[in-house]
Amino acid sequence: MGLYDRYLATRIRLSDAAVPERVALVITEHDLLERGAYDTLSAFLEWAFETGVEEVLIYVSVLDKAAVPTLRNALSELESPRTVAVRGPDADDAADAPVQVSIGLGGREEFAAAVRNIAEDAAAGELDPEDIDEAEIERHLVFRTPPDLVIKTGAERLSDFLIWQSVYSELHFTDVNWRDFRRRDFLRAVREYQERQRRFGR
Repeated sequence: MGLYDRYLATRIRLSDAAVPERVALVITEHDLLERGAYDTLSAFLEWAFETGVEEVLIYVSVLDKAAVPTLRNALSELESPRTVAVRGPDADDAADAPVQVSIGLGGREEFAAAVRNIAEDAAAGELDPEDIDEAEIERHLVFRTPPDLVIKTGAERLSDFLIWQSVYSELHFTDVNWRDFRRRDFLRAVREYQERQRRFGR
């Protein structure tokens, strides 16, 4: 760890503000084509858990659906200090692990599937429409954990990131692409999070 990295890590550790419990990383399929991309991803997980993060969600935006099986295989074998759960566009079972990976499962698609399942339960008489609330919707989502901090490399847009879960998340856009992402970039994001006052829509 370089001197500047140590400085940032010390500021984070000595701060009275909490570190984010849940961090999401938004990257693209093209980011994972870069040399060393998976090594950086494994390092990212190490940095996160060393800093005190409890859960990490990796959201991979995919334009070519044909790339999903290859990405699923590679990400299922990702070196990680904690258990990994990988879900693709066809997923309907919840991801429940310290590291959750979404491959090409858009937020609108996931939300529409949740609403469809709720409607089916109501039509079958298994659910009273009066009982439909936020908790019921979240129960039908594949990714149920709302991230405290969302880190997006490169361009300042989230594409179709998990729209329900991230509504109150703090967003951090880096000025570097994934191939150049370093520990200090992660630590900067955490330190910036500590300096913000979260309002949760209020």
